[in-house]
Amino acid sequence: MELIILGATFFGFLILGVPVAFAIGLSAICTILYEGLPVAVIFQQMMSGMNIFSFLAIPFFVFSGELMLHGGVADKIVQLAKNLVGHIRGGLGMSNVVACTLFGGVSGSPVADVSAMGAVMIPMMKKEGFDTDYAVNVTTHASLVGALMPTSHNMIIYALAAGGKVSIGALIAAGLLPALVLMVCMLVAAYAVAVKRGYPAGKFPGWSEVFRSLAAALPGLLIVGIILAGILSGVFTATESAAVAVTYTILLTFLIYRTMTLQNFLRAAAKAVKTTGVVLLLIGVSTMFQYLMGLYEVADLAGEMMSKVSTQPWMIFLLINVILFVLGTFMDMAATILICTPIFLPIAMKAGMDPVQFGMLMLINCALGLNTPPVGTTQFVGCAIGGISVGAVMRTILPFYAALIAALMFVTYVPAFSLWLPRLLMGYKG
Repeated sequence: MELIILGATFFGFLILGVPVAFAIGLSAICTILYEGLPVAVIFQQMMSGMNIFSFLAIPFFVFSGELMLHGGVADKIVQLAKNLVGHIRGGLGMSNVVACTLFGGVSGSPVADVSAMGAVMIPMMKKEGFDTDYAVNVTTHASLVGALMPTSHNMIIYALAAGGKVSIGALIAAGLLPALVLMVCMLVAAYAVAVKRGYPAGKFPGWSEVFRSLAAALPGLLIVGIILAGILSGVFTATESAAVAVTYTILLTFLIYRTMTLQNFLRAAAKAVKTTGVVLLLIGVSTMFQYLMGLYEVADLAGEMMSKVSTQPWMIFLLINVILFVLGTFMDMAATILICTPIFLPIAMKAGMDPVQFGMLMLINCALGLNTPPVGTTQFVGCAIGGISVGAVMRTILPFYAALIAALMFVTYVPAFSLWLPRLLMGYKG
C-alpha cells in the first residue's frame, strides 16, 4: 500500500503541473506520514543527500559553463566550425552540428549549448535560406552532446546516484567516444535532410582561414584537454577539476579573449546560483525518494517484472531504454538520473552491463528527453529563438530522432564505445 501511495501521489502531482522537485518531495512526505515514520527522517535524508564533498563539482561546472556562454566563446567556435565544414552540402547545418559539439565540450550543458549556439546559428541559417524547423532541429539535437562531455555536471549526479559503484574519472573518459558517435550520427542526419531539401553548399575559405579560426577558438577548447589531462595524470581530482575549469574560464574570458563584461559576469553568476539551487533541491528530495524505494525494494520488484517479460539481456536493455525515454519526456534530466539509477542500475548489472556503460545509456536517454515535449527544455529554448511552434518542429523531427536512437543503440549494445577509453587511459577493470 505504501508503494502505491508513493507512486500515485508522485504521478498525481506531476499531472497537476507541480514542479518535479516539489512532486518528488511531497510524494515522499505523504508516504512517510502514512507509514508513521518520524518527520525528522525527511530532513536527515535531505541533508545526507546534499552533504557530499563530490557535489562541490556541480556548482563549479555549472558556473564554468555559464561563463563560457556569456563570455563570447561561442562566436569563435562557430567561425571555426563554419570554416571546417561549411563548404559541404547544407554547410551551415553541418557547421551547426560541429559547433554544438565543440561548445558542448566546454559548457557541459545541453541547455547552455542550445542557448549559445541557437542565438548565433538559427538566425544565421534562416538568413541564408534554411527552413526554420531544420535550423531548430539541428541545433537542439546536436546540443545534447554536452551531456556526455567532461564538463557535464550530470555525470557527477549519476556517479553519486550509482552509490559509489562507478568512478567519475572513468565516466569522464567514457563519454568522449559516445559523444563522437552522437556527432557523426547528427552529421549524417543533417546532411541527408539538406540533400533532400536541396540546400546549397558554402565556399571553402582556404586552409589559412581554418588555421586562423582554430587559433582563435583553441584557448576555449583547451578546457576539455586540461580537465582530462589533470584527472588522468592525478594532478587533481574530478571535483577539483571543476574549480580549475572556473579559474581557467575566468582568466580566458577576462584576460585572453577580453570579451567578458562585469554585467555578463554577474548574469552568469546569478544563473549558476539559480541552477545549482534547483539541482541541490532535486538531490535532497530525491534522496528521500531513494530511501523509500530502497525500503520498499522497488529495484527488486522492477527486476522481477522485467524477468517475466524476458530473461534475455538484449530485451532487458531495450525495456530499460523505453522506460527511461518515457520518463524523460516529463521529468528533468537530473531528477530522472537520481530516481531511476537506483532502480535500473542493479537490473542492468545483473544482465551483464557495466555501470560506466549504463551511465552513458542513462545520459543519452535523459538528453533525448530534453528534446521531447512536454518538458523538452532544449526544444523550447530552440523554438523560442527560432520563432516557431513546437508542433511545427515535431513534424520534421524524425530524421534527427533516428540519429539519436542510432547512437543510443550503439552505446547500449556495443560496450566498447563506452569502455574502451577508460580501459586504455585509466586501466579501468570493469
